[in-house]
Amino acid sequence: MKKATNLLASRGVYLYQIGDIVFHLQQPYLSSLTKDQCLEAVEKVLEKREVQYAIFTGVALDVLAEQGALPQPLQDIVSRDEPLYGLDEVLAMGITNIYGTIGITSFGYLDKEKTGVIGQLNDNKKNKVNTFLDDLIAGIAAAASAKLAHGAKNNQREKGSKDIDSE
Repeated sequence: MKKATNLLASRGVYLYQIGDIVFHLQQPYLSSLTKDQCLEAVEKVLEKREVQYAIFTGVALDVLAEQGALPQPLQDIVSRDEPLYGLDEVLAMGITNIYGTIGITSFGYLDKEKTGVIGQLNDNKKNKVNTFLDDLIAGIAAAASAKLAHGAKNNQREKGSKDIDSE
C-alpha cells in the first residue's frame, strides 16, 4: 500500500482528499459518519493488490504520455484524454467492482460531477496528463463508499432492521 500511496502523493493526491470525496458521497446516508471512517475505508481499498496494480498501470501511462513516450496514436489519445477512449474508465471500474455494483453507480456520479480532487486533476492539463489518475481516484472513492454502505447494511441487520433478505 505504501508504494501506491507514495505514487499518488507524487502526483499531488493525498488519501485525505479521497476520504473527503467518500464523506461527501456517504454522509447523506450515514448521519454518524466521520471523516476518519472514510479515510480508513480508503486505506482498506488501497490494501487490495488489484487496486495497487491499477494505480501503477494508470499512473505509468499518464507519465509516459507526459514524456511523449507512448506510440502513436495512443500518445495523442491519452495526452488529450480522448472522450471515446474509455479504457481509463474501464481500469477504474475494475476497482469499483471489488465492492459490488453500488460502486459503479457512485463511480458514474463522480466521473460526471468531478467532485473534489477529481475535478482538480481533470482540469490540470497544463503540465500533467491525468487521463487515468482522475478516474482511478473516482474508482477508489466509489469503492470506499460502497465498502461503507455495505458495512452500514450489515450493522442494520445486526440491529434487527428489516430488509429484503429478512423477509
